[in-house]
Amino acid sequence: MAYTQPHPRLSVVSNSSHSSVDHLSPTTTSRFSLPSVPSLHSSITTTKPGPNRPNIYDRPLNKTRSAEVSASAFAFLFSEVVQYTQKRVSGINDLERQLNTLGYRLGTRALELMVWRAEGSSKAPKRELKLLSVLMMVHTQVWKAVFGKGADALERSVENPDEYMIIDNDPLIERHISVPRDMSQLSCSSFTAGIVEAVLDGLSFPARVTSHNTPTVQYPNRTTILIKLEKSVLEREELLK
Repeated sequence: MAYTQPHPRLSVVSNSSHSSVDHLSPTTTSRFSLPSVPSLHSSITTTKPGPNRPNIYDRPLNKTRSAEVSASAFAFLFSEVVQYTQKRVSGINDLERQLNTLGYRLGTRALELMVWRAEGSSKAPKRELKLLSVLMMVHTQVWKAVFGKGADALERSVENPDEYMIIDNDPLIERHISVPRDMSQLSCSSFTAGIVEAVLDGLSFPARVTSHNTPTVQYPNRTTILIKLEKSVLEREELLK
């Protein structure tokens, strides 16, 4: 695969504090009335979800479904996650670190689900051993499984052979995020970076993954996921040649 000229690496260094957000109201519980006890001669019937309301627990996990979650619901949930996390950190770096941790937890489960589905399919699962094949899998399959579409580009750094970059011109999680001007260095795609780092760790390709805002006129939300591999990965890659 041919790689295009990589984009410059951006660093996110700031000690600015965040303004507090509104306190989230506690979830209220609904009160249900119990039906009357049936007589001994009456039969008890169990109602099942109709055709328009399938039970989510009855859906097979080994079948991939597209567009199961609405974009508006995802945007609202992620916005609440960012606000909840923002209230418990002291700066931009700390906020990005917490989002990365949350993304790492999701990435671990996403990889487990993808492997389980591959084993349940008729096609025999194949474990990738080459670095480029693993990065291509993250670039396409992981992105599609989590965000419903593949990433836009995969690039390799010319100056540093241990650095690769995944480019997303229009990240789903950045689409409805409005970052204040004094927090312009914040990249909420640190959540995505955590997902990528968890997948690479799970596949025995340990790396440090960070996200950086690289906007253009055509793509103002363009994001670069920077992958810095550990030395052991490159040494193993040399032995497999």
